[in-house]
Amino acid sequence: VLHKAGVTMVYGTDLLGEMHEHQSEEFVLRGQHLPAADVIRSATLDAAKALGFEGKLGIVAPGAYADLIVVNSNPLDDLSVLTGQGKHMPFIIKGGEFVKQS
Repeated sequence: VLHKAGVTMVYGTDLLGEMHEHQSEEFVLRGQHLPAADVIRSATLDAAKALGFEGKLGIVAPGAYADLIVVNSNPLDDLSVLTGQGKHMPFIIKGGEFVKQS
């Protein structure tokens, strides 16, 4: 309902402690109600804008802070590749450095 009304929703979870490992499941839950592109946008561009970092976060562009992930398949077809706390991500780059290489 909020999405159809044009309300900007950002991705976020407050799962901590024993439930922390399940926080990325929110991608799949949101994907049951929203297009995959909108779910991904909520965690990138929309979140950056809500935090006042539009043009610096959530985008790959000159001058932006670009942490990158490589996933095993297209998340627009299957949001579950964003789950599992990086299980489906053979490469993760943070601050220009590889923090995971499979």
